[in-house]
Amino acid sequence: MPITKPEPALFALALDGGGSGCRALLVDPAGQVIGRGEGGPANVNSDRQGALTAILAACDQALAGRAEPGQVAAVLGLAGAEVSGARDWLTPHLPFARVRVVQDAVTATMGALGGADGIVAAIGTGSVFSRQIGGETTVIGGRGPILGDQASGNWLGRQLLAHALEAADGLHPVTPLVADLLAQMGGISGIITFAASARAADFATHAPMLMERADDPAALTVLSRADAGIAAFIDRLQPEVPLPVAFSGGLGAGFARRLAGRWTILDPKGSPLDGALRMARDLAGH
Repeated sequence: MPITKPEPALFALALDGGGSGCRALLVDPAGQVIGRGEGGPANVNSDRQGALTAILAACDQALAGRAEPGQVAAVLGLAGAEVSGARDWLTPHLPFARVRVVQDAVTATMGALGGADGIVAAIGTGSVFSRQIGGETTVIGGRGPILGDQASGNWLGRQLLAHALEAADGLHPVTPLVADLLAQMGGISGIITFAASARAADFATHAPMLMERADDPAALTVLSRADAGIAAFIDRLQPEVPLPVAFSGGLGAGFARRLAGRWTILDPKGSPLDGALRMARDLAGH
């Protein structure tokens, strides 16, 4: 009777990609992290070639001779994947043995909650909101940097700059925050010039100033709108028996503090990259 050799175990590769950049993580079949990589923005909606270049660069850094692509099961969590058709156009360009491309909300939910029920507000350069009940995930928001992504770094930056322009025109007081921003940006013309070519990640660079100076009246105006937007999405996802909420992403912790008391708030168990890794290990059969 012929002896059938077992298939070699696969390595697991996780990637988290969005407007600010890509991060990749490679683990061996024993679950040990053996490689990491980084790449530029992965805007799968607006710049397919740029996104592909950034994704492959991050993956190549993580592999770096440690494993051949044919030995790898990969899960990519990408902002905008659900509306860009990334699963269809991106997958053929990826050289791995097994591949799964999902919206970043899916990996954010898995990372923050593991297998538990709850709601996740993922707020970074972009934003998206999700609910997990009994292993089923519902996603709302995350409609992109122009028409959506409420309360995200991109959204906050845009709102702050627009407020500064209106203040310069006399519609609002020129608060210390606004005065500093106008000086930093070179006044009205500087803001307009910046905005003409700025990407989501560029607008998001102004979010830390806003969060750090949250007591400034201009910041209060913008942040109160952000708070209301976040609350609306979370309340839309809440079932009759309320679920706990986890905030993830670079701005998540700040908004968790601002909105404390509205719901039961959990510390996220992990990051979107952790969620992608958990899914990649499942795909690899670990």
